[in-house]
Amino acid sequence: MKNSFLMLFGAISLCAIFSFMPYYASAQTETVLDPEVGLRVSLGMDKKIVKGLHVTLEEEMRLDDNFTDFNRLQTTIGLRYKFNSYFRMGISYAMINPYNSSDESFSFRHRLMLDATGTLKLGRWNLSLKERFQWTYRAGNINVYQNPRNMLALKSRLALKYKGSKVVAPYAYIEMRNVLNAPVVSAYYDGTNYLTEDGSASGDPGWFLSGYKGGYVNRLRGAIGVEVTVKKHNVLDFYFLSDYVRDKVLDANSEGTKLKYFAFKKGYVGWLGASYTFKF
Repeated sequence: MKNSFLMLFGAISLCAIFSFMPYYASAQTETVLDPEVGLRVSLGMDKKIVKGLHVTLEEEMRLDDNFTDFNRLQTTIGLRYKFNSYFRMGISYAMINPYNSSDESFSFRHRLMLDATGTLKLGRWNLSLKERFQWTYRAGNINVYQNPRNMLALKSRLALKYKGSKVVAPYAYIEMRNVLNAPVVSAYYDGTNYLTEDGSASGDPGWFLSGYKGGYVNRLRGAIGVEVTVKKHNVLDFYFLSDYVRDKVLDANSEGTKLKYFAFKKGYVGWLGASYTFKF
């Protein structure tokens, strides 16, 4: 118990440090997005291999823009190992297929995730903290002056779950996501144009971008839900997520010689979700 508490405390401290990481945004403007609601539906399986070791598989579909637009398909496979009642680790891979409605095509992203979860038992409740490091690779042709091909992030989730019933398990959690390699812009905005320090709007390729080494919190999330065990091996999960998103958005030419647009886009997104998992 003591070791688990120390682990949770250390992880919370790490989250706090990352949340206050400075980021350089001299060209910053802000755009407020209209609130919207989306839908997530998934099917999955959870197979016990040996005591403590499980393999998981999940297929998820998402709709966004108030249920009007198809957003993505995502397939995730993973392994997790429970060392004891207080600590477990996992590794998983996701193939993400975002849908572009403008040209009716799918793109591909590959994501690797490493998880570490500590749990404290508080009577009939479990308090847990999960730290997830994720690496996302954008496949295909991309403009590297707008987004890095490899995206790094750290997600921290603090959750409370009721374990006093074998049938119904309500839960709630809060989550913070830190981008670890955000673009650092060295231009400034004069109200009309993005310029270098000497007032020039041209120069060597990449003049406005000094690298992908910035860190900032780009999402805060809160969620409530309930897991329902219909039979021994059948688990339904119904939930609602509320995201506050604040992302850096760049628009630049592919040669890296001109910055057309740079702003933080922020707003609220809600998600209704339902999942079914077969455990055996």
